[in-house]
Amino acid sequence: MKIVVIGGTGLIGSKLVKRLEAKGHEVIAASPASGVNTVTGEGLAEVLAGAQVVVDVANSPSFEDKAVMEFFQTSGRNLLSAETAAGVKHHVALSVVGTERLQDSGYFRAKLVQENLIRESKIPYTLVHSTQFFEFMFGIAQSGTQGDKVHLSPAMMQPIFSDDVADALAEVVVGSPSNGVKEIAGPEAIRISDAVAKYLHQIGDKREIVVDKQTPYFGVVLDDRMLMPGPNVHLGRTAYSEWVKTATPPPTR
Repeated sequence: MKIVVIGGTGLIGSKLVKRLEAKGHEVIAASPASGVNTVTGEGLAEVLAGAQVVVDVANSPSFEDKAVMEFFQTSGRNLLSAETAAGVKHHVALSVVGTERLQDSGYFRAKLVQENLIRESKIPYTLVHSTQFFEFMFGIAQSGTQGDKVHLSPAMMQPIFSDDVADALAEVVVGSPSNGVKEIAGPEAIRISDAVAKYLHQIGDKREIVVDKQTPYFGVVLDDRMLMPGPNVHLGRTAYSEWVKTATPPPTR
């Protein structure tokens, strides 16, 4: 098949492209750097010509409420319109476990708009809802940083390794559209505060951690169910407790 991966040079996209190429598919990693821009529409018609499947793993460059809504609305409409014109048979999009429960956050409101655009289109689709990636623990820490302290919610989460996300996506991409949601998560549940504390300890970050139930998670005050998957979740193979033993600091830019 010809498969176009929107956001194909990012953390998940680059791993997915390698897996699909190994299966013998024609895979194009599309991004603004390759001349494909879903916000402006540049290059979409050309890259989608002859494509059977489109996978959207792109993320907004800004998490500010207005900017992120404009990104997912505009890119979603442009992409789905171009797919309709090209006769794409399966649209796969990566989203987040609990999106519908996290609507106090501008980011998750925008993700829900993106999902609803997909549901309302006439293109067969599969939405893959993932829990948080292991590799984003430093980002969670930074979001809760106040001075020399890191404020964190103790709510439960079930994070997943990016390799396991790419494996699950690769299976969905070559399968039939479900016209529904597939949830994926790691095999271990852990409190956000504990997960981030273990990561910061591993990389030698000695900032004090303050655990507070009222600390928001990207704008949302959580309870223990809001980030957790349902009973039919597909579990990845990699345990957070093992991954964190060899975790490294994020690359500096």
